[in-house]
Amino acid sequence: MACKKIFVGATGQHCGKTTISLSLMHLARQKYSRVGFMKPVGPKCVEFKGRIVDKDAAMFATVFGVEDDVALMSPMTLSADTTRRFLDGDIDMTFPRQTILSACAELERRYDFLIIEGAGHGGVGSVVGVNNASVAAMLNAPTLLVTGGGIGNVIDAVELNLALYEREKASVRIIMPNKLVPEKRSNAMDYLNKAFASDDLLVAGAFDYSPTLADPTLLHIADLLQRPLRGDLSEQSRICHTIQLGAASSQRVIDNLEESTLLIVTSSRDELIVTASSLYNIPEYKKLLAGLVIGGHAPISDITRRILDDSDIPYIRIAETSSEVFYQLREHVSKIGAEDLEKITLINSIAEKYIDFDAIDSRL
Repeated sequence: MACKKIFVGATGQHCGKTTISLSLMHLARQKYSRVGFMKPVGPKCVEFKGRIVDKDAAMFATVFGVEDDVALMSPMTLSADTTRRFLDGDIDMTFPRQTILSACAELERRYDFLIIEGAGHGGVGSVVGVNNASVAAMLNAPTLLVTGGGIGNVIDAVELNLALYEREKASVRIIMPNKLVPEKRSNAMDYLNKAFASDDLLVAGAFDYSPTLADPTLLHIADLLQRPLRGDLSEQSRICHTIQLGAASSQRVIDNLEESTLLIVTSSRDELIVTASSLYNIPEYKKLLAGLVIGGHAPISDITRRILDDSDIPYIRIAETSSEVFYQLREHVSKIGAEDLEKITLINSIAEKYIDFDAIDSRL
């Protein structure tokens, strides 16, 4: 039996391609005995099993126990100097296409169903001749386009992307609105179905907006700030639903804590660090306080550090000022990692409720 393929693209960054790919992987495994994953172009890379591969490929390899295939799953990665080397002629023009085609052909021999995730928005990879649309076309993979929620903005974004896919002769079959506003979901889906009826596109709704999926974990924060997480490391997968700047009085800061707050505090605020550390082991406050980011060049006093470490509250120490860290984190968009078991389990359960895999499969 020939391997079925689906290319998961998106109308823009941060639409949720990886979440949808995880969902499709979970659902496809209920129908097909051998389901594989591929990220042809990897713009964000990590070292995994002695290889430099795309971070999403590494995550899928870990979560689904296919580490031996990771080199095929991430055949081409983009480094900081790839653009210049390609434009200078240091990289063979045929290399990206041949590498991706060869890896995909081998994965097709190994699997019955293959999920191919695009990179970023539709144009990523253009500099090396392998943007999302061209990859979908060269691999002869029907495309599912993940979009944001809404109506007008979705239609505009889809039309813009369809032009690129049509130019590359790629076949877009499915539009998947994601991060829908729950109370507007039904209305949005009705109008989107009307908008794309003449294009013979299946409009398949995905997830409602979920803070649990959108918000970062403590480990993600540590990775973003490139500083180690200290304290109770068993809490590294805890999700930070609120990021609060501890600029007011200690009492006011504590009174304003919301569920699972990451509190950003200046290193010279001994009284606030001590108060937060002391409250962390009281159950009603532990629910509110996920951890601390302590910023600033001033050293933490010895007695404050002892109280901080004895409390075991998760914390990250960083030299930048608390206000700089606050604005940096507010702009951060959470990504899913292999260690985020809580999020992955939630994704699987929501996928079973909202995503009609049989309808998608019938379009491939």
